[in-house]
Amino acid sequence: MKEAFTFHDVLLVPKRSSVRSRKDVDTSGRFSKNITLKCPVVSANMDTVTEARMAIAMARCGGLGIIHRFLTIEEEVAEVVKVKRAESVVIENPYTVGPEDSLEYARSLIERHEVGGLIVVDRERRVVGILSNRDMQFQTDGAVQIKRVMTKNPITAKVGTTPDEAEEILREKKIEKLPLVDGKGVLQGLITAKDIKAKRHRPEASKDKKGRLLGGAAVGGVGDFMERAAALLEGGADCLVVDVAHGHADHVIDAVKKLKKKFGSAELVAGNVATYEGARDLAAAGADGIKVGVGPGSICSTRIVSGSGVPQLSAVIECAKITKERGIPVIADGGIRDSGDITKALAAGASSVMLGSLLAGADESPGWTVVRGGTRYKVYRGMASLTATLSRKKKESTENLDPIEVAEVVPEGVESMAPYKGPVAEVVYQLQGGLRSGMSYSGARSLPEFWTKAEFVRISAAAWAESKPHALDK
Repeated sequence: MKEAFTFHDVLLVPKRSSVRSRKDVDTSGRFSKNITLKCPVVSANMDTVTEARMAIAMARCGGLGIIHRFLTIEEEVAEVVKVKRAESVVIENPYTVGPEDSLEYARSLIERHEVGGLIVVDRERRVVGILSNRDMQFQTDGAVQIKRVMTKNPITAKVGTTPDEAEEILREKKIEKLPLVDGKGVLQGLITAKDIKAKRHRPEASKDKKGRLLGGAAVGGVGDFMERAAALLEGGADCLVVDVAHGHADHVIDAVKKLKKKFGSAELVAGNVATYEGARDLAAAGADGIKVGVGPGSICSTRIVSGSGVPQLSAVIECAKITKERGIPVIADGGIRDSGDITKALAAGASSVMLGSLLAGADESPGWTVVRGGTRYKVYRGMASLTATLSRKKKESTENLDPIEVAEVVPEGVESMAPYKGPVAEVVYQLQGGLRSGMSYSGARSLPEFWTKAEFVRISAAAWAESKPHALDK
């Protein structure tokens, strides 16, 4: 019988270090073969953790967010589109309205797409105006036509204008939006002051080749997963995550093969597994990244209900063998309670980590906010919990759930509340700072160097108690 360990069973041995400052440590790690993150932290694909707001905030921090799949296909695609349009060097398909459209219609578009304004075009898509929040201010008549309130004859620039050239035009003309047009005045793109400033102020942000924020989305392993995957990739998703509790199953392996065969160029991450054999088989099926973790999550009860699982540190060590053999990164998903656990997970061979509970209390999570005893919390639930399972079944069926069907649900997760933590950027900053410190204690300036220098030592329960603040009552 093997012996297995989790994060609180070990500590990292401090080594001689030439690192003078945490700032000298490069925390970059991979989420998949071709996606590298400057901050190797990914928000979990859970309905109380990641939708567009969280994914946008994570990408701006240098991490990544994975939109959960417990939405209709159209709803999940819409979340992905929000992420991809949040920032860009050039917005290729700006949202537009016609001059005869009503102000009420324009406001509905702005609210739906969460943008600050619209380009007004005629039937030939020639730019005739811009409608901004400033133009709509104090306008109470929703039926008024846009041409009566828009800014007419806006400043435009030719297609091919560089960001530096656009910045000069925006500064000189004191405007915030610069439509790009061809020789006939037809709209071809848009550059905004907001995006230029974001590029300058957040150089660590995770972006694609077009300067758009990175964003991923989850699919299942049965049902509409092929249709969903096609729609998500069409919407701009940078990676797909096959989201299944037990990833080392024939139907999951078959799903990965089908997805890779149909969408070969797409980055595909699959999981969850807890053994080398599981990682090996998903990699052989075509996965570009492997999620590791069966039962370690804070609101997961799989190990108690089913008796199955592997302590997370040992699971990561075993699965990370696939990184050495085939260059495929593994993502430690679950069981992480603090920045020290992130450090240990990466030292064990993970290339990035996926977080749920540590991010669930942030402003950007979609969980409900509640107040208990004067303290703010956000609702957080496992995706195999009773309420999450019933919500999923209700969305999948047009009929009311049968009481017998409800009674047959065997939950493998629970509902809880995460303490409110404010903006997720502040949470990630602290976590990344702890990771930098941990790597510096091992004398490592990069993740590959960390893998060679890290040394674990087993500790007792008394040693773990000694590791925490103690004797404070004396």
